[in-house]
Parts: sequence; structure tokens; C-alpha cells
Amino acid sequence: MSNLLQQFEAAQIKRSLPDFGPGDTVVVNVKVKEGNRERVQAYEGVCIAKKNAGLNSAFTVRKISHGTGVERVFQTHSAVIDSVSVKRRGKVRGAKLYYLRGLEGKAARIQEDLGKHAGKSE
Repeated sequence: MSNLLQQFEAAQIKRSLPDFGPGDTVVVNVKVKEGNRERVQAYEGVCIAKKNAGLNSAFTVRKISHGTGVERVFQTHSAVIDSVSVKRRGKVRGAKLYYLRGLEGKAARIQEDLGKHAGKSE
């Protein structure tokens, strides 16, 4: 039974996203439907968490909008996501950056990673 489930999930997973992780600044282009027309809206922020679970994979992006922190969880293989691009690589030591919720201003900045993954923005 689980083999059949794995085959179904493999068929649903078709998108290849760029390699990014927590601390990276990403731009997620989201399809927004307004009435009978559809447009693409860019959502730019810092990836603070990533969950790799096959078809149920998700990542959380946090941005500051008009002085208020806004977080949005995106399903990795959702049809709502048009594209994802990495704008900046961040140098962090943790997998979940939930501590950024309590910081503001310059304290919430993330140091840029100029190492081996820094030039790989797709």
C-alpha cells in the first residue's frame, strides 16, 4: 500500500526549485486570483524554516510590511507558486530561525554568506 502512495506522490512532485535554506532571502512569485483574472505577486523575505517531507514539504518566509512582521507558509509543490528565486544567501547556524520574531531593526539582520553556495542563485 505504501508503494502505491509513494508512486502517487512521485507523480505529483514535478517542480524543481532552487537550492535554498533558512537565512536566505527569497522572492516567491505567487499566483493571485482576483475575480476572473489572475496575476502574479512577488513576496520577498527571509526563509526562517524549511520542512522537507516529500509532497508535504513547506517553507516559511518572513518579511516586514509597514513595520509589522508578516510570515507566510508556502507548500513547496503547490500550484499557487509560480517561481522561487534566491536573492541573497544568509549565514546562519540554526535550521529554524524563530528567534527572529522577537528581534527588530538591525538586530534582526542576517550576515551574508559569501562561501561556496553564495554564487548559486537560480
